[in-house]
Parts: sequence; C-alpha cells; structure tokens
Amino acid sequence: MRIDLHTHSTASDGTDTPAELVRNAAAAGLDVVALTDHDGVGGHAEAVAALPAGLTLVTGAELSCRLDGVPLHMLAYLFDAAEPEFARARDFVRDDREPRAREMVAKLNALGVPVTWERVAAIAAGGAVGRPHVAAAMVELGVVRTVSEAFTPEWLANDGRAYAEKHEFDPFEAIRLVKAAGGVTVLAHPLAFKRGQCVSDSAIAELASAGLDGVEVDHMDHDAPTRARLRGLAAELGLLPTGSSDYHGSRKTCVLGEFTTDPEIYGEITRRATGAFPVPGAGGC
Repeated sequence: MRIDLHTHSTASDGTDTPAELVRNAAAAGLDVVALTDHDGVGGHAEAVAALPAGLTLVTGAELSCRLDGVPLHMLAYLFDAAEPEFARARDFVRDDREPRAREMVAKLNALGVPVTWERVAAIAAGGAVGRPHVAAAMVELGVVRTVSEAFTPEWLANDGRAYAEKHEFDPFEAIRLVKAAGGVTVLAHPLAFKRGQCVSDSAIAELASAGLDGVEVDHMDHDAPTRARLRGLAAELGLLPTGSSDYHGSRKTCVLGEFTTDPEIYGEITRRATGAFPVPGAGGC
C-alpha cells in the first residue's frame, strides 16, 4: 500500500489541477493521496469529483505558522472544513496572501526586476498566490533559471531582499483549531534547513505536549541523518512519523510517491480523525 500525505494543486502553488493531481497519483501507483494546499480547501471538491477508482483521497491543508520568529508549516488532515472558527482563521490567512505578493512585486520592481502583479496573478490562476508564483514570473523574465533559484537571500528567501511578511497561525492555536474541527496535525518538513531557520527539538516537544499528532520524517529536504534523528525524536515524544513527496507538479523536482507513509501510521491518523473520512475513489471523470 503506497500512501503520499503531502501534495499541492493549482488551488495553491502546484501546477496540476486537483483533478489532474488525483489522476496522476493513480498513474504513479499510489493507493492513498492527501491534497494539502496552503491554508485552504478550495481544491477538495474537484479532486473528489475526479477521484479514480482504486485511489483514496485524504482531505487536508498545509497551514502557514510562525513560532518565535521561525516559520513552520503544519499539515492538517481530515478536519471538518465547515467548522466555522477554523474556516474563518484559514480565510484570514489565505486572504493575506494577495497583499503580501503585491508587496514582493513592489520590492522586486524597486530592485530593477520588471515583474508585474498582473502576471503573478495570471500564473496563480485563481489559486492561493504565494512566493512560487512570483518566482515563476522571475523565471519567465530570465532573472533566475529556476523557481528554486529565486528562494535565496538575494531574492525571495525568508528575510531576502524582496521578501514580505505575511499573517501566519500561531502553531499552538493551529493545533487547537484543527483538533476542535476533528482533525489530525503533523509538523511538515521540520528540519528542512536549506529553506532557512528551523524550530528546535524542544519546540517540537512543546507542540507534542499541546496535542501535535505527528512529524513528517521522510521528505526530500531531509537527508538520511536528519531522517534518523527525526525518527528517534518522534519515538521519544510519541509522535507519528510520516513520509510524503510534497509534490507541486512541474514547479519542483519531487515526484508523487517519492516518500511514503507506513500503512499502520496512516491507519492511526484515520482512527484519530473525527471531522472527516478518507474518500474512496469511485471512478471520477
């Protein structure tokens, strides 16, 4: 059984539509895939409608958080998307993405890069606009060769010259909101140091005490020693260790199913969730 619990579609910063994503997941030989777009659930309905027979969809979201100035992402699974308090909080974070992207465009313009908001918005195509869309516009102009090259201190990395702050969840509040909506929380790629500063082991322990369910261990941004360290920390703290691709379509080099979650861990996630259930495919179009 092959289970990938972290993917993105055009509802945020992926390049596959939700329908394309589930079809591609089935073609990649996955049995279970989670759709975890940034701070929103706008792709869920399309993914469910297109879900091929033999593939199960886990609905979720990746929440933008910050703890003591350090950015972190939290995967939320199988929550009740209609629960009003959590829905309002997601909308607030998601709606802040446009003014933030506009600010990054303005900073790039001041640095002599002729990126336009209109082009960034067109690349986002109605999804939750973010740095990858700004980076894609920079690639089109030949400022950088790849989206990844835009995520440097020179440009869009945290505290980079064209970086702009955004509203983010407090992770302890995020855990509370997800739990109240019947969901399960997993800290995403917590030791991806090449992305910038990461939270400490003691901070992860505090989050575990507050109800965090798991930690993403097997991920493209964790080398083998880091994965071993995280697996040990998860065992020490009683956290569920997961594995995922963090698939973004053609925007990143990772592929569906590059890393996967143990079926027993997946079973425990589904047992803990009370807000929603995995959706089995019935042969979508």
